[in-house]
Amino acid sequence: MDRIRSILQGFAPISLDEMSRVRLMNRTDTKYVTTVPRLVELLETAGGEYRVQETGGLRDMPYYTCYFDTPDRDMFAQHQRGRKARQKIRLRVYENSGTAFLEIKNKDNRGRTDKKRVPWAGTGENVMPYSDFIRTHSRYMPESLAPQVRNRFRRITLVNRLLTERLTIDTGLCFHNVSTGCGCSLEGLVIIELKRDGNTRSPAGEMLHGLHIHPAGFSKYCVGMALTDRRLRQNRLKPRLRMVSRLLYPGLPTNQIYY
Repeated sequence: MDRIRSILQGFAPISLDEMSRVRLMNRTDTKYVTTVPRLVELLETAGGEYRVQETGGLRDMPYYTCYFDTPDRDMFAQHQRGRKARQKIRLRVYENSGTAFLEIKNKDNRGRTDKKRVPWAGTGENVMPYSDFIRTHSRYMPESLAPQVRNRFRRITLVNRLLTERLTIDTGLCFHNVSTGCGCSLEGLVIIELKRDGNTRSPAGEMLHGLHIHPAGFSKYCVGMALTDRRLRQNRLKPRLRMVSRLLYPGLPTNQIYY
């Protein structure tokens, strides 16, 4: 990570106020999964086209997330069954500023995602003070929701100079399952999400293609749950788990990345 931070120092910064101008009204989102060495290659070629978000002197921000679900893990099960229309409910904390939000993400049958959020006022991990918000924007009852898995990572955000696309890069992923007490670290894995105006050229998309980094869906919640609770059905997730194992531990069976 020292090499990554060194490269990022060569990027021109962009502030949060400037970031607010990146509207992306006709947005498409594409995820990619790779490793730290490939990320280094990407960043070494991206400095001329992109600026990096800087807040409080930091260019890779620590994030904390707690995902909520029902006792029978219905949100996980909907994803596992391949349902296109589904939800995620999470607490997202921006650890460098202490700012936090309760977020509800709704994905429709066309793959479009709508996110609603409300400031979190520091009530532990109890969602009941936000019951009205949950009832308005979710099909789940607030009293049925409980913390399931906690996740930490660091995020780099790049914006192209034309302000037509944003690239989020997540590293240092680790998970802790509330129910089983199991944890898992995916320290060498990198999750990239390209968010861009669908009608414009994407320099990052071209760079990723040139590095043979191809689109691959990845849900932090579902992968974190599958890696920390072997009791869950996870047939549809096995290709993702095999991909993680292949990238991080070539030659090692998938079940060896549990602990």
